Amino acid sequence: MLTFDQQTQDSAGAFLVGELERLDQTLHQPLSSVTWSRDIMLRNDVTMGDETSSFSNSTFASAGGPSESGKAFIGKTANAIQAMQLDISKTPHPLTLWAMQLGWTLPELASAQQAGRPIDAQKFMGMQRKHQMDTDEMVYVGDDSIGATGLLNDPGVSSATATTGNWSATGPDKILADVNEVLKSAWKESGWAVAPSKLLLPPDQYSVIVQGKVSTAGNISIIQYLKMNSLSNAINGTPLDIQPVKWLTAGQASANSRMVAYSNQMEYVRFPMVPLQRTPVEYRDLRQLATYFGRMGQVEVVYPSTIAYRDGI
Repeated sequence: MLTFDQQTQDSAGAFLVGELERLDQTLHQPLSSVTWSRDIMLRNDVTMGDETSSFSNSTFASAGGPSESGKAFIGKTANAIQAMQLDISKTPHPLTLWAMQLGWTLPELASAQQAGRPIDAQKFMGMQRKHQMDTDEMVYVGDDSIGATGLLNDPGVSSATATTGNWSATGPDKILADVNEVLKSAWKESGWAVAPSKLLLPPDQYSVIVQGKVSTAGNISIIQYLKMNSLSNAINGTPLDIQPVKWLTAGQASANSRMVAYSNQMEYVRFPMVPLQRTPVEYRDLRQLATYFGRMGQVEVVYPSTIAYRDGI
């Protein structure tokens, strides 16, 4: 006797519906959130044939001339002229292969189509969501199993404890002081060349500055106060971009809640990734199989001095 258990029926999207039951035909997918495309740019020159992505940093050195100031001044009859020295270092990161296979049997596909809930489209959307969630984690915190770090925990970036911290119990002025301190720190580390234009915060602290008011008059929120009165607005001419990131909660990027200040520009930080590709559909007995594959790199922090971390906010 041929029998079908509940799992077999559910896999094809067929359910028992009572006469007085109104089934919502909408397909509700699992809740998830990914924000990596908002906070980093893609390095898209890598290909499927590449196994490593790398970049170089150049260092210049020049000895001063006979002038006491160290400037390369010379006289009209000089016969000994200082030369420019150059050192180029390379930083490589592996491009790890990512793949997932989708498959279903022809009877399953026919049953799902008859029920109006195609499992092939659902599995494809599930695969896409898995790829996006894996990319999100790689961008922000990397992966311990392959020794990769991310935007929020790069070992080359300086980190410290926030001067005031504990934003839930402090006022707008002290929060602004913490924000300007981390912005100034990265600005100083870069030789006063680059002032961060973006600030990433844990969701809890982001909620604090969104709902908090600068004064009892309630005329402006703390987040607007920070955007307009930060060093970033004064130096870059644009309000500070403040965004929440779920990976900054305690126990994720650091032992304490962390904020990250940086500039989201290709020349400073980027993420190498090869877009997904697909093999032709393969027929194996009653199954249809297709494999989707791509490559994920590691966040390339070209200039660590343009980023700063502050914990305990």
